[in-house]
Amino acid sequence: MLSKKTRVCVLRIGHRPERDKRVTTHVALTARAFGASCFVLGDIEDQSVSESLRKVCERWGCGDFKYISGVPSVKFIEEWKSLGGSVIHLTMYGLHVDDVINSIKSSPRDILVVVGASKVPRIFYELADFNVAIGHQPHSEVAALAVFLDRLFGGEELHLIFSDAKYYIEPSVKGKKVVRVG
Repeated sequence: MLSKKTRVCVLRIGHRPERDKRVTTHVALTARAFGASCFVLGDIEDQSVSESLRKVCERWGCGDFKYISGVPSVKFIEEWKSLGGSVIHLTMYGLHVDDVINSIKSSPRDILVVVGASKVPRIFYELADFNVAIGHQPHSEVAALAVFLDRLFGGEELHLIFSDAKYYIEPSVKGKKVVRVG
């Protein structure tokens, strides 16, 4: 069982601003909505990703969720590991999530989930403690992250409402109900 104290961060590598800003923004939003405590955009800064995330946090809240960009990815991973953290690289070439999720959840170590954009250099496979596949077919990195975090948190993250949210959704059978806080 994953400890409540375990910190889970998501590192996006290989971001290409001219073609990946929407997908990278969705990776960041998925990290936030599915229970991660931070999102790191490695090696580059992209104001459009930062601004999109800021707008969502302003309206829907982010709690203690942190956003960092422009840090060297390999160095960030090496520092994460030197502080005792575990590195999970999501790749369709890895071991199936069902075969490793219990080992990942039972570890007391903080977790860094690495999500690639373009072709992932070999160093990231080598630095990872686990190379994890959601499936062994081509698929979206957003979907892979969502499924992985859901398996990691056991569905608890799906009920998340941030303490600093200005709005939240009240579930309804039909229609849309958005509630303004305060």
